[in-house]
Amino acid sequence: MVQLQADMKAAAELPDKDLAEQEEVLEYEEEEEEPGEEEIDDDLYVSSDAARTHPHTMEGRSRSNPSTINLPNKSFVAPITQLLDRTKNKHLQLAAEKAFGGKGLPFSSSVPVAMKNLPQREIGLDASQNRMSEIEADAYMAAVMPGTYTAIMSSLVEVRKRLGQSWLRDLMIKSEGDGPKVLDAGAGGAGIIAWRKIMEAEWEIMKEDGTVQDNFTPLGKSSVVTGSDTLRHRASKLLENTTFLPRLPDYVHSTFTDNNIDNSQLGERKIFDVVLAPHILLPQKEDYKRRNLVKNLWSLVNPNGGVLVIIEKGLPRGFEAVADARSLILSSFISSPGDRFAENDIESAESNEGRYTEKEEGMIIAPCTSHSTCPMYPLPGISSGRKDFCHFPQRFIRPPFLQRLLGAKVRNHEDVKFSYIAFRRGIDERKASKPILLGDDATKQSFEGYEHHNLPETFQDADYIQSNISFSPLSLPRVILPPLKRHGHVTLDLCTPSGKIERWTVPKSFSSVAYRDARKSKWGDLWALGAKTRVDRNLRLGKIVNLKGQKAKHHWDEAMGNKTKKVKKYNIVMGSKGFEGIRSAGKVIENRGGKRNKGGRLSKGPKPISVDDL
Repeated sequence: MVQLQADMKAAAELPDKDLAEQEEVLEYEEEEEEPGEEEIDDDLYVSSDAARTHPHTMEGRSRSNPSTINLPNKSFVAPITQLLDRTKNKHLQLAAEKAFGGKGLPFSSSVPVAMKNLPQREIGLDASQNRMSEIEADAYMAAVMPGTYTAIMSSLVEVRKRLGQSWLRDLMIKSEGDGPKVLDAGAGGAGIIAWRKIMEAEWEIMKEDGTVQDNFTPLGKSSVVTGSDTLRHRASKLLENTTFLPRLPDYVHSTFTDNNIDNSQLGERKIFDVVLAPHILLPQKEDYKRRNLVKNLWSLVNPNGGVLVIIEKGLPRGFEAVADARSLILSSFISSPGDRFAENDIESAESNEGRYTEKEEGMIIAPCTSHSTCPMYPLPGISSGRKDFCHFPQRFIRPPFLQRLLGAKVRNHEDVKFSYIAFRRGIDERKASKPILLGDDATKQSFEGYEHHNLPETFQDADYIQSNISFSPLSLPRVILPPLKRHGHVTLDLCTPSGKIERWTVPKSFSSVAYRDARKSKWGDLWALGAKTRVDRNLRLGKIVNLKGQKAKHHWDEAMGNKTKKVKKYNIVMGSKGFEGIRSAGKVIENRGGKRNKGGRLSKGPKPISVDDL
């Protein structure tokens, strides 16, 4: 909780305040440090880093503080450890390897780097499945929940930074202090724990500021989807004042109208201020089921500013599931300039009222910087051979039970990679009282840089530019790959507000401040200080597979690594003398006719006449 308090306090304060930052050391093949450059321990020079970093760079950083997440001991590690004490580690390890793809658990929430070429499958156990044995429930809590908690925490930290402290504080004090309504649709309770840590950290900051006096954080009303009784009983040991649902409420296809039910019998329709949906799209193999699930999730979000967070594994198939959900919500629900109406389906209830329905206000909070077509997902469907896709890493310290489960002895940390997207329904922060730059205008200004624009008074110097340009993190491009650090320059791969993937180069000659901040930038940050050159980046998106009918299931099974039986077809050849043989794919497999030699083999027949025979 201390790390979240420091992170949120830094976001709430002015940029000139000191910020404690702990740099994360990640080993990437694409990173290369400048020869002779010494690494600086940020634990010793945190004040120096905060003083030298540009305030817009600080505001655009997306990582938590510290950058490595420690799972909360009191509310997460200790209760799960106590639940697992009654199970022998050997039995738990065998059950986990059976459910999650063998040693290393590649089919859990985190995929080891050495196993990234394995079939891209969903998590072996789902929190919403109806049946789960005792040992399977233990394996789910030990193997899946730590990585899922980390991905949700990282996503919520970014949502909190982009929406600001007013959003979270308004949720906490709403309804006379009852707090927000939160739904965990796929994490088995890990999402609620992460959300409560966010609120506890913010509440402590409010107490220090004198905004509130109560020592108890208003937790609000929490709901968790757990299909099996075994997982529900275990999750109840971690969560108090929580409602457990056997399935996700479905208001899209239900007869929730006045036509068939008396008004006195009609209950209140549940809506939530925050809906967390991790790892629930990839298990849906049919496209129509996945789209119906996304529509149902959107119907559960509060239309007056509710937030929906969708998370999947950091794999091409996981990214495609998230990108497809993004495309559906933008095309059907959220209005954009020039796109205010959505065409209704023939079978939908809205089709009776008219062909088109007006969309509502809304926005993408993160990580996308525009509402245009995703440059990495130009066409819907599965792409074979995809190399480039949008995902982000987050390092966390493994709890002891996960360390024993993996049999790890060398290191106790892990990098979970995930694809995510966060929406806000009913409110578009981009249309504030002072509109911000969007599209090509935002990309152009970001390339020129905000180094001398909209600075606090303490940072204004002789080069300060007094202009009408409004700085907002929502107008900045995002770093989508590890920065390439070379001698004298840094190369950043950015997703721009124009809806394009570009490669920007920041040399030392461009700006010493921009060059220094570029070398300190990380995967997932927003970039505000411009660049000297820019080029379009060539994307390796593979080949789009056309999914129709039985071919859809075949290509899906092939992409997901499911074994399919190949049907062999044969043709029976009948001639003038009766049965001649069986042919398959133009080849004779068996031929009972014809002459045979002494060894029983078929005779090849006489050789053709050549010139030498004449």
